[in-house]
Amino acid sequence: MDKACIAVFSFAFLFLIHYILLGGKKNNGGDKAVQLPPSPPAIPFLGHLHLVANKPLHATLRRLAGRYGPVFSLRLGARNTVVVSSAAGARECFTEHDVTFANRPQFPSQLLLSFGGTSLIFSNYGPHWRSLRRVAAVQLLSAHRVACMSGVIAAEISAMTRRLCRAAAADGGAARVQLKRRLFELSLSVLMETIANTKGTRPVADADTDMSMEAQEFQKVEGELITYIGAANMWDFLPVMRWFDVFGVRNKILAAVSRRGAFLRRLIDAERRRLGEGGGQGDKKSMIAVLLTLQKTEPDLYTDTMITALCSNLFGAGTETTSTTTEWAMSLLLNHPTVIKKAQAEIDAFVGNSRLVAADDVPRLSYLQCIISETLRLYPPVPLLLPHESSTDCKVGGYNVPSETMLLVNAYAIHRDPAAWKDPAVFRPERFEDGKGDGMLVVPFGMGRRRCPGETLALHMVGIVLATLLQCFDWERVDGVEVDMTEGPGITMPKAVPLEAVCSPRAAMCDVLEKL
Repeated sequence: MDKACIAVFSFAFLFLIHYILLGGKKNNGGDKAVQLPPSPPAIPFLGHLHLVANKPLHATLRRLAGRYGPVFSLRLGARNTVVVSSAAGARECFTEHDVTFANRPQFPSQLLLSFGGTSLIFSNYGPHWRSLRRVAAVQLLSAHRVACMSGVIAAEISAMTRRLCRAAAADGGAARVQLKRRLFELSLSVLMETIANTKGTRPVADADTDMSMEAQEFQKVEGELITYIGAANMWDFLPVMRWFDVFGVRNKILAAVSRRGAFLRRLIDAERRRLGEGGGQGDKKSMIAVLLTLQKTEPDLYTDTMITALCSNLFGAGTETTSTTTEWAMSLLLNHPTVIKKAQAEIDAFVGNSRLVAADDVPRLSYLQCIISETLRLYPPVPLLLPHESSTDCKVGGYNVPSETMLLVNAYAIHRDPAAWKDPAVFRPERFEDGKGDGMLVVPFGMGRRRCPGETLALHMVGIVLATLLQCFDWERVDGVEVDMTEGPGITMPKAVPLEAVCSPRAAMCDVLEKL
């Protein structure tokens, strides 16, 4: 009997056990004293897993919210889940009940890839998490630390700009480029230098256009791991799938984790050797060097595992989210060329054409900030945020939420709520001009104490990269065809079709670009 048959018979056996044990019990929803959130019809044993199998998940849950309300419940296998799709519900969860929902659900897949659930992103709320959060906020991602990274960011952006110029020159003045690839390479290059004080290695002679070996390696590993992160991974909710593991999910996760660990250990060991030789001093000290220095005074806290886990979080969150957000922004702009012209006019007026836009310029570019805000509204980096879990019983939207219930907050649905936003699906940066968006809930980086600590760095990166691309190049759609805005599946909502566009150096910037 092959594995598939074993899995089917095991599934049928568990279904029977479930029916015998729970079939005669009353649903809590029938008790009027316990008012649970409304729920779609469920299938025995599976619950609502058949619904979350539809991708992308955030869009499926938005449609369900339209039918069952802004607070509704699901049962994913044996795990109770509440989905919140309104600004009022999100505020209630992350203000009044912020501590209650500060835990993370401990999915089997995440335990494998998050060092046993001890990493900053996936650890439960408590002393260990507070220590990690303090290290990240104070030592690694503070405003001062991000400001110290400006030189590295500027150098890497100049290198990308130079490569784009050379590609355009090689193609007769206008180059067709896949921006996703270049933006990921840029994000990883910045993090490689700031986290580990090293640069990527380009393996070919045509070094202006090819991704570094490290970028290719890390992108492949992260792509594999992202598949198993989130609330729609069936492997986490059906024990039978883990027991027999017909599809080899466990081995695939462990193999990718092993390659990621080897990648990070090489960086950490190299920086440890460098510190031993007296390198890495002052504000230019790499993030790994900062952690290794702290390890000398508090070895029980700053273990090698803790340092590896923090670096994993920094690389994982810092590459995919910033590159994807910038890709969505450029996709929106290409479908709205008048917005490009308006943004370029603002940059020309405030910065001019005699130098590249600098990080200090970006906060003064108000229309550019509106473009970024509108992009994050329409395409938040993590559309469902990361799952939370209740540690005690509480009430949300007037409904009872038992302890150990997974919470999914649908930022995508909140940002596109027609009751809050006029023409919510339309790209309109002007809706944020002159403070008109003040008071509206936009939560691309989460809320409350589990809010993303890398928000400052992400906004800094997206702002300066987008400003540079608009200042230095004119952009056109490939063959004049409108950019496909289909959303792909995944925790970070990638584009289903990677963005390709045609860029040509702007005539007004030729003198500056020739000196790069």
